Amino acid sequence: MDQKDPVPPGEDMKEQLTSNILRLVRRRRQEDARASISDKIAERITRIAGSMTFILLHVVFYGGLLLVLTDLIPIPVPFGEGLGLIGSVASTEAIFLSLFVLMNQRREEQRADARADFTLHVSLLTEDELTKLASVIHRMAERLDVPVDEGAAQEVEKNVDPEQVLDALEEVEGEGAPGHPGSGHDRDAATGKPSAIKASTAS
Repeated sequence: MDQKDPVPPGEDMKEQLTSNILRLVRRRRQEDARASISDKIAERITRIAGSMTFILLHVVFYGGLLLVLTDLIPIPVPFGEGLGLIGSVASTEAIFLSLFVLMNQRREEQRADARADFTLHVSLLTEDELTKLASVIHRMAERLDVPVDEGAAQEVEKNVDPEQVLDALEEVEGEGAPGHPGSGHDRDAATGKPSAIKASTAS
């Protein structure tokens, strides 16, 4: 295993799990390497700005300037309109830090969207495989004359249509919670339209 990899070998860590973690780590490093220079700068500055060292330096710097400008620490060098200058510098710094944070946040949102898409894809594959497995078990139970609740078995063997689920969620979010007179769930029940969500998992 590469010394740079953050996943140490362990007796309780399965080889497949370790391999998956390392592949994800390598993928993350490849994405970081492909990032633009501006994204790298924004991420670096955001990481520094979020540290306690950065906060302490600002407390010391601005606190010291305020003490000097209010004559609590007398020095022979005149500052003139120093308080206004400090306000301008602090405002400019805050603007640029906000821009860097927004740039870094945009990149993190893109990563989160990619992870969400990956999770959705894996969930749909799992749903399809479990549905096929339930159908096989149902047929095995029929061959062995094992009593099975036919209604529940048929419900479990139904595939969930992701587009219908998304449409139902959009209708519910746009018109109210489930049970609202105008919600999509109630309209489906009234018109006899099959629901996109299995009855066994619907709340």
